[in-house]
Amino acid sequence: MQQVFDFPVTPRYRFDNFVVCGGNETAYRFARLLADPRGTENLLYIYGPPGSGKTHLLSALGECLTHQSSPFPYLSCRDIDTLYRGDYTAEATSRLAEHFLNAPALIIDDLHLLPDQPKLRVELWQLFNDFYTSGKKMALTGLYPPKELPHLDDHLVSRLLWGLVAKVDVSDDDSRRMIMKKLAEDRQVLLPADVIDYLLVNTRRDIPALVEALDRINRHALATQRKITVRQTREALALGG
Repeated sequence: MQQVFDFPVTPRYRFDNFVVCGGNETAYRFARLLADPRGTENLLYIYGPPGSGKTHLLSALGECLTHQSSPFPYLSCRDIDTLYRGDYTAEATSRLAEHFLNAPALIIDDLHLLPDQPKLRVELWQLFNDFYTSGKKMALTGLYPPKELPHLDDHLVSRLLWGLVAKVDVSDDDSRRMIMKKLAEDRQVLLPADVIDYLLVNTRRDIPALVEALDRINRHALATQRKITVRQTREALALGG
């Protein structure tokens, strides 16, 4: 029976609200190529640090490739132990193959978290090969470039290098400012430039942390009926929660 794991497919994770900047332009362009039904590309691997937009692009791609916005066949390698219930003994049927049975596309996140299990290496290679030979499209992500991924079959590393490979890195301040402005715009929040600078200095710099901080100061501003300022932001973040 196919399991559908939680995947953050939300209206916020679409191509049209992805903030394109120097550190992710290539990944965005490659993702659009893969999503094009008239295109010839069928394989994309995106890598980069946490909170750099990999999941946003994977979600947008999944919606395009499967033609559905509700949860679709997807797997994060962090959930593989749940899928197998910790049992990696030999069995007739691959649980990976069962999970993606009849899936229109292969969508796999967090490839760097693949458990160190010979059985999994073989099954993942076979699953990848089945999708590849059938001409179905595949999108995968991880923290590292293909050659640095642990516990991966050498044949699969080579195949990943045959496809489109792109790095995402939005760690520079200009990119993060652009992203914060877009996040505020999507929420119809007036976010002054000095507040953005304050957040970049005084909070964690990964995108999920910045989103959490923005939502927190916005809730605080609404609750106290105040404009968002550096002083108000400082108070909101000090409250926590």
